Amino acid sequence: MAYRQRQNLKIHDALCDFLELEVLPDLPVVPETFFSGLDHLDRYFSEKNIKLLEKRDDLQEKIDQWHRDHRDQDFDKDAYKKFLRDIGYLVPEPKQVRVETTNVDDEIATLAGPQLVVPITNARYALNAANARWGSLYDAFYGTDALEIHDGELDGKGYNPQRGARVVAHVREILDEFFPLQHGSWADITGLVRNGDRLAIHLADEQTSLKEPGCFKGYRGNPEITHLLLGHHGLHLEIVIDPKSVIGSRDKAGISDIIAESALSTIMDCEDSVATVDAEDKVLAYRNWLGLMRGDLTSAFEKSGKTQTRRLNQDREYLSPAGHNVILRGRSLMLVRNVGHLMTTPAVLRADGSELHEGLLDALITSLIAIHDLRKDEGATRNSQT
Repeated sequence: MAYRQRQNLKIHDALCDFLELEVLPDLPVVPETFFSGLDHLDRYFSEKNIKLLEKRDDLQEKIDQWHRDHRDQDFDKDAYKKFLRDIGYLVPEPKQVRVETTNVDDEIATLAGPQLVVPITNARYALNAANARWGSLYDAFYGTDALEIHDGELDGKGYNPQRGARVVAHVREILDEFFPLQHGSWADITGLVRNGDRLAIHLADEQTSLKEPGCFKGYRGNPEITHLLLGHHGLHLEIVIDPKSVIGSRDKAGISDIIAESALSTIMDCEDSVATVDAEDKVLAYRNWLGLMRGDLTSAFEKSGKTQTRRLNQDREYLSPAGHNVILRGRSLMLVRNVGHLMTTPAVLRADGSELHEGLLDALITSLIAIHDLRKDEGATRNSQT
């Protein structure tokens, strides 16, 4: 393997090229500053980390020996806890702990929803996960057993109207639960009309409205609504109206789909779900993270004999009932999980020739790459909003 000397460290050619040619040129950080910082962190943390790992080994050996010594005895919980305290594995809890955080995105601080974990080395999977912020309820129920599948419903390649009708009925029940009407059911609506800043909902021979008018959050389409945005507890549903579509043409209100806000956040995983054993593997992971932070990551694949390209979704735009612009995130909030502090990597060699701890390298490079997101122009789609 070929390395280049940077400060007191040796950087693998593949990683050095990636950092100096792809990551750093668009940032206010020159290579000398970056590698000087990495060298400083190595000298400050690596020996401490080694000693902590040695302490962990010592604790584990004492615990293993305790179990060997007591294998023929009934388990004594109190004695075991005393032993763990005596060796320093358990320590007294502090009486008062106060933690205050600022600049935390709503997806972490205030909203509750699914979080995905995806291998960062697979660009297509990473893009799918980032784009899972919004998904079709119709598709989710139609193609899975989340709604019981009756015999023959999914046989063949075409659309099954019987299955589709059951899916629509089930999703209307969900609407009745989370967005109830003053009277009547979503199953019976024949039209959705904006009446000023209110939503008028037509039934066969009468008109109704949302029991909670404030759940009407926005719309697209003028004069006729094509997309209706509803909100509940900070999360949203989008009702798509397209009477000319296959699904909408069978619906009394012309509803063709209902899109739910779903995966609020995604962990882009550099650790358990991937195997990055050398510098080239690390660069693959870092390059995909760079593409996600810049917003230009793509993945091309073949489907039904045609090449398709997956890319990050853009934010979703609506008008509020009062006519103001409403912008909702089109992507899940992307987090990154770095490798822990046990493993080392041949991507960087220390002054003594030993491998640098991988978690230290991940922490510095993934943070460096994230600066690309923070430096985007105003109005551009950003990952973190804080």
